[in-house]
Amino acid sequence: MFENISIIGCGLIGSSILRAINKKKLSKTIKIFDKSTRVLSYLKNEKLIDEEIKDIREATKSADLIIICAPLSSYHEILLSIKDNLKDNAILTDTGSAKKEVTKIIHNLNLKNVSWIASHPIAGTEDSGPEAGFAELFENRWCIISPSEKAKKEDIAKVKKFWETIGSKTKSMTFEEHDHILSLTSHLPHAIAYN
Repeated sequence: MFENISIIGCGLIGSSILRAINKKKLSKTIKIFDKSTRVLSYLKNEKLIDEEIKDIREATKSADLIIICAPLSSYHEILLSIKDNLKDNAILTDTGSAKKEVTKIIHNLNLKNVSWIASHPIAGTEDSGPEAGFAELFENRWCIISPSEKAKKEDIAKVKKFWETIGSKTKSMTFEEHDHILSLTSHLPHAIAYN
């Protein structure tokens, strides 16, 4: 499906994507970046990756698809680190639960020749970390896709096919629709429970 995929952040979601890509053979090369050397060592010991890459630019430089699976609070730092290293016509996506603010960051960075197609797989468990990941996490779960206005139709189709190939049902929404619906169905109950 892709020549080179890069995953940034390999906790539950990132490691589950990694396992699904490996299981379904969706890429010739997969490069992983995680700030934690423990995470990278675990992935190598489990033979989920061939090498530990400790430089985020190295992990993303030849990628056709870059998937950010890190906390939303780290997106700005990640994007600043990789923005000058992305190859032409790369597809940039993520797994975060908020889209409007992230899209502002990407817009302000003025990424050229990159398709920003936000994704939000509605999947997870009560466990965290790469040990909790499994390839079937996304099966029969929804994944919301929110492409930017500049994203190419063929790139949107590739991202949609990627998520469907690892088992998700997909739904397209604008950034505003996504954030509004998620604030009502996910974030609001958390706020009420916290109070």
